[in-house]
Amino acid sequence: MNPTRPPVLVVGAGPAGLVAALTLLQNGIPVRIIDKEHNHRMGQRGPGIWPRSLELFNFLDVPEVNDLGKPFPMTRSYGPGTLEPLTESSMVPHMEPTPTVPFHVPKLIGQQLLDVILRRHLEKFSCSVEMDTELRSFEQSDEGVTAVLAKNGTLETFDTKWMIGADGAKSVVRKQLGLTFLGETRDDVRLVMGDIRLHGVGLDRKYMHRFGNVTGRGYVQFLLLGLGEMWILTLGSLTLRPTDEIGEDGWQFLIPAADVDLTKLAQSEELIMEIITSLLPTEVTFNKIVWVSEYRANIRMVNKLSEGRAFVVGDAAHVQSPAGGQGLNSGIQDAFNLGWKLALVEKGLADKSLLETYNAERLPVISEMLERTTTIVNQAIKTENMFPPRSTILFMLGINCRFSNIVLDEFAIPGKPINAYGIPDEGHLEAGDRAPDAPNILQVWRGESDVKTLFSLYRPSYHTVLVFAPSLAGAKPILGALEAYDKSVVRSAVVLPSSATGVTVASATDLVLVDQEGHAYSAYLMEAGQTKVFVIRPDGVIGAIVRGAEGVKKYLSGIFLGV
Repeated sequence: MNPTRPPVLVVGAGPAGLVAALTLLQNGIPVRIIDKEHNHRMGQRGPGIWPRSLELFNFLDVPEVNDLGKPFPMTRSYGPGTLEPLTESSMVPHMEPTPTVPFHVPKLIGQQLLDVILRRHLEKFSCSVEMDTELRSFEQSDEGVTAVLAKNGTLETFDTKWMIGADGAKSVVRKQLGLTFLGETRDDVRLVMGDIRLHGVGLDRKYMHRFGNVTGRGYVQFLLLGLGEMWILTLGSLTLRPTDEIGEDGWQFLIPAADVDLTKLAQSEELIMEIITSLLPTEVTFNKIVWVSEYRANIRMVNKLSEGRAFVVGDAAHVQSPAGGQGLNSGIQDAFNLGWKLALVEKGLADKSLLETYNAERLPVISEMLERTTTIVNQAIKTENMFPPRSTILFMLGINCRFSNIVLDEFAIPGKPINAYGIPDEGHLEAGDRAPDAPNILQVWRGESDVKTLFSLYRPSYHTVLVFAPSLAGAKPILGALEAYDKSVVRSAVVLPSSATGVTVASATDLVLVDQEGHAYSAYLMEAGQTKVFVIRPDGVIGAIVRGAEGVKKYLSGIFLGV
């Protein structure tokens, strides 16, 4: 194999593929990322970004997602033929801000803009997406993967060591790996969605607007003569969400159409505009339709996420109802989980068996995600309410891998039932849980000080060992055990209580934090005078909760080779 060739080929440049590539690049692993499309994808598509994904973007140092994303607007629902609001409701549950959850407000950002942001971050590593490049086939051996690519009509044979399939629901990678994709296609969840620029008299852009009956049953019978045939459409509702990303008159629209030829509808701008005019009880001026797509709900997942040296992430691994907005977020989280593990194996720092935990940790989460999103859409259909009451479980902050064989908890009670999706509980914390944040921590450094958050310490290229101890002296045995590990992949921080005084740093490599307001001790459920160690994985998950040096060494020996 040519040593100058990137050791990882990422197939597909949607959010999951881009996050996989960025995670690897930040770990120092060169990547080649390709996409079969001639042009970058247009459209808002799935715009909802939940708090757990916002945390991962923070760890990846991609603040633009949170900064440019907009909070979910309130939804106004109207009676037939009127602009008088019947109800106002929220698509998302409310969560009070706490020190442990800095990103408590879900954000809306169109996938088109999200992809642009992520591609710009790839470019910082001299990596760009190769468009119009299609994976045709591949073969594997114990040493690597040989892929056949088609680019500009020319076939290319590309040798690499690993391949990540982020190539969507029709994934070539998944099909050629022979992975099953069992599930169902729902004929009762069908819609046309897209981006449109229009001005509607009286439409307040502070709100999302919903007209009619969400089920698409019996609100408007619409007759169109044209397209070589007569159409009689029974349409129930129209949803319009304002988005400035496509212009000051931009909206994302959604039309449920259970009994319509979706392909013909999506291909007819004339028909779409006439439907919107019929369902929107006000004067409408159309500018342009920017993007349109048809959607049929498929609920499917793979039997496993990898085979040999090839992996699948995102829609290539699972597709689901759009209810709950979990799909894109789950794909991002797939990619992050895989990325840091693959980087350690490629660097020769971890055994290849570490990659098996990608399957073990993500499959239960995906299974529960499909169950939950299906329950939401069933409830919506049953109650004829697209936006049924929703739980903060959708924020994805309770997702955990307590069941993983690479997490270690010396304090957990064995034998308890485990829910992979979980419900956040600030009164309980186990290895495998999301690591909480804590603000206003004083960093002591060579006689100087600076204010930090715990989240500012976590990054995808190293483990962070938090040593909670009443004094710096009490932490020294644990810090001594960490000297065997390269500081590029294992970093440590001593977290002292607010009562600590006269703190001095003996070594330039010691990171000492004083929890001046007690947020860290509260978030990590620490008692006064107690010593406890938390090992935070590169994906912001607690890998271990242990008593001291022996526990730290036991956990790290399960991740790293030869130490």
